[in-house]
Amino acid sequence: MAVKPSKADKKLAYDAKLCQLLDEYSQVLVASADNVGSNQLQAIRKGLRGDSIVLMGKNTMMKRSIRLHAERTGNENLRKLEQLLVGNVGLIFTKGDLKEVREEISKYKVGAPARVGLIAPIDVVVPPGNTGLDPSQTSFFQVLNIPTKINKGTVEIITPVELIKKGDKVGSSEAALLAKLGIRPFSYGLNIESVYDDGSVFSPEVLDLTEDDLLEKFATGVSMATALALSISYPTLAAALHMFLNGYKNVLAVAVATDYDFPQAEKVKEYLKDPSKFAVAAAPAAGAASGGSGGAAAAPVEEKKDEPAEESDDDMGFSLFD
Repeated sequence: MAVKPSKADKKLAYDAKLCQLLDEYSQVLVASADNVGSNQLQAIRKGLRGDSIVLMGKNTMMKRSIRLHAERTGNENLRKLEQLLVGNVGLIFTKGDLKEVREEISKYKVGAPARVGLIAPIDVVVPPGNTGLDPSQTSFFQVLNIPTKINKGTVEIITPVELIKKGDKVGSSEAALLAKLGIRPFSYGLNIESVYDDGSVFSPEVLDLTEDDLLEKFATGVSMATALALSISYPTLAAALHMFLNGYKNVLAVAVATDYDFPQAEKVKEYLKDPSKFAVAAAPAAGAASGGSGGAAAAPVEEKKDEPAEESDDDMGFSLFD
């Protein structure tokens, strides 16, 4: 007959398993497990089998094992993982892609009825339409101030009704009405709360970022750093070009206001002395900006002017040899 292990043996075995996982895996997802049943958790374990392991347990036991393991190994980053163990949570150790693992976990959410006393995770809206209930059930709707009418011997809801708001407790009347309507408004599963990746801790929303999002944020950061460098006159690679341009503008302004001259300022001074040169310089640019149709129309005009000149030259040549 097999000897049943004692509580102390179970704790030692759990501690050894957790320490082994901490040494083997560098990526850990911290997931809340509120209202998750054992069958549902077993299905999640089966779906993640291969590159991920789900470990549940008491927070005090997990914190103690992580703290002692961090002291033995000198890996103080594990203390960050210890601080994430708040509430009814479990650890998912994985070597796979974090985003793909989270998507796999989300597949195992199941619908659940609104039980009395639960905190609503989402807003619950009862849609309009025929409920299939007989007129004797109108008292439920009257208690909740839901407008109804009798249509073909059944109760019909006239307009959409916000029955429960997110964060509110589910009352007995709301729970009874949703049960009669056959509505299971909530869905429960493992929800990823935090991500631990080799000492770094971040929110799971980071996993939704694409390359375009990263490039946009990087460009925003570069522009802010450039603006800061320009405001405090601190030279950086991004701000150097703007500093040179601003310096050139300042020197040019001094040259225009005084008799000081240098090659890059001569043309500007000429324009200022004779403003008509602005129009001459702008004319080619205006012609190019007028579009392809204007250029196409101008070309035939030039060709028509050249053709008569060629014909007159040919006639002159023949008349000389006659």
